[in-house]
Amino acid sequence: MISITSGFDSGNIAVLSENPVPGGTSFDLAIVKDHQSDFYQWFHFRLTGAKGTAVTLRITNAGGAAYPDGWKDYRACVSADRQDWRRVPTRYADGVLTISITPEADSVWLAYFAPYSMERHHDLVARIAATPGVTHERLGGTLDGQDLDLLVLGEGPKRVWLYARQHPGESMAEWWMEGALEMLADCHDPVARSLRRRATFHIVPNMNPDGSRRGHLRTNAAGVNLNREWHDPNPEKSPEVFHVLNRMDATGIDFAMDVHGDEAIPHAFIAGFEGIPNWTEGQGRLYHLFRDTLARRTPDFQTRNGYPVAGKGKANLSMSTNQLANRFGCVAMTLEMPFKDNADLPDPDHGWSPERSKQLGRECLGALHEILDQLPER
Repeated sequence: MISITSGFDSGNIAVLSENPVPGGTSFDLAIVKDHQSDFYQWFHFRLTGAKGTAVTLRITNAGGAAYPDGWKDYRACVSADRQDWRRVPTRYADGVLTISITPEADSVWLAYFAPYSMERHHDLVARIAATPGVTHERLGGTLDGQDLDLLVLGEGPKRVWLYARQHPGESMAEWWMEGALEMLADCHDPVARSLRRRATFHIVPNMNPDGSRRGHLRTNAAGVNLNREWHDPNPEKSPEVFHVLNRMDATGIDFAMDVHGDEAIPHAFIAGFEGIPNWTEGQGRLYHLFRDTLARRTPDFQTRNGYPVAGKGKANLSMSTNQLANRFGCVAMTLEMPFKDNADLPDPDHGWSPERSKQLGRECLGALHEILDQLPER
């Protein structure tokens, strides 16, 4: 018997109907909205009992998703072992996303992007926290009672904050974190050793554990978009931002990176803080220096494609990058990675992948190493 289920960590799909077709079967599906929110686009489900059978999966409400432009040229991710995620033929027309697959295994998992489970998150935190020179702290609890984890390493005077997955469906952000943390904790890596000597890193690998576990695209357990809460976080509806920003106020910040994924743009890029009231030319110069250094280091990052730049005084201070740059006078940025692929360097089998996300994490640290000494003394 062929079945589709999603009752697991980060699972999301509703089965509307199964319809036998010549040579196979077809399912009509729907993505479930984030709790108390109209956002939806993340899907993650298991297909069992279909080995060798041609299966058509029709996500019928794709046209109403948060970012329907994200379906153009998109290909879904599939894995039989939940380790190697590959892309499968996918098309979008008339508001329906259609995935075609003939599984080679009795069970396969399909997802919008390679998932990063909460169990893997706990394994990552435990592994890095056990490394000499790393301290771990629970900053507070989420609305669902999960822990908000902070890892601190390094002994240098520069204050660096890295945080990811404010939007839980952007799982590539925590893959990036895994790559960055593995590098920073490697006592044999000379760049990591130099960074730890010159800076202290405060790292939140997952800002939204509740949304991650619930299978949300963009919000926490209360249906709140955390990246619109930084001007005035409320412990009753956005405790994640409330706890992190309180600690940031205690430490101060010289450099901050907020790690995300973008549904529509097939490139990796960064967005800055142009338009903040307290903008300085020095901040802008260092932001562009980091951006251009990263582009020089890796062809998986570019500067031509990205978001429009806010006009003078028009920055949205409810977003973390703008709030932190304005509040601390630091260099802050939002890193975006694609759900699709890097159109300049495509990989037909994997598209943008966990491995590329991890490698970009390492390259971002390499770029920071090059420009770190130019950050002003405070």
